[in-house]
Amino acid sequence: MIWDFIFMSSLIETKNLSKTYRDESGVETEALRGVTLTIQEGEFVAIMGPSGSGKSTLLHILGFLDRESGGEYRFSGEKLSNLPDDKLAEIRNKKLGFVFQSFNLLPHFSVLQNVMLPLHYGDTPESEWRMKGERAVEAVRLSHRKDYPAVRLSGGEKQRVAIARALVTEPKVIFADEPTGNLDSKSGQAIMEILETLHARGHTIILITHETYTAEHANRIIRLKDGTVESDTKVERRRNAQEGFLK
Repeated sequence: MIWDFIFMSSLIETKNLSKTYRDESGVETEALRGVTLTIQEGEFVAIMGPSGSGKSTLLHILGFLDRESGGEYRFSGEKLSNLPDDKLAEIRNKKLGFVFQSFNLLPHFSVLQNVMLPLHYGDTPESEWRMKGERAVEAVRLSHRKDYPAVRLSGGEKQRVAIARALVTEPKVIFADEPTGNLDSKSGQAIMEILETLHARGHTIILITHETYTAEHANRIIRLKDGTVESDTKVERRRNAQEGFLK
């Protein structure tokens, strides 16, 4: 009873979450072992850990890209793991946004075309695609590049396009998987400022990173080790989002 009440008050909730992989020879590897955590709507959470700690596996499960082997996961109070893949994909498209280290842009599509791509797979009327796309592009200060092909952009600009693409469906949560991993320090700082500003505007941000200076932009750091939660701490923001940024 109490557990159900906690679930209903949280955006993301896991209880004893586990994930086991089996290779071709039948050898099993436990990637997650009893992960229990709660993420409230509007939080900025960084998930850290060394290679093999389970952070990418956790991201994939929280983002409906994979399924848990055991335990329980609820999103907005609902247990969704029993839904078929097509239903999960529909929810993922509407309620989640993803930003990956490798950008995943179509190189010869324009900035605006890349940003509008998620709208092709949802129920947003086509008459609204351009408006929503331009609004998302403006949010990352790339309106002057909206007609440029992605191949002509710098790495930092490509990641800003990826963030705009994640924003265009107005998702409940944005997952950022090592978003600064392919960028120089200046471009990486600009990306983190964008994420800070989006959080200040009410977006829930879940950041996967191995970089301490990147994680310090979050309000909370969850550290994984060997598939378990090693620590879960609130942190004082290293810096405030730049006043007026993205206006």
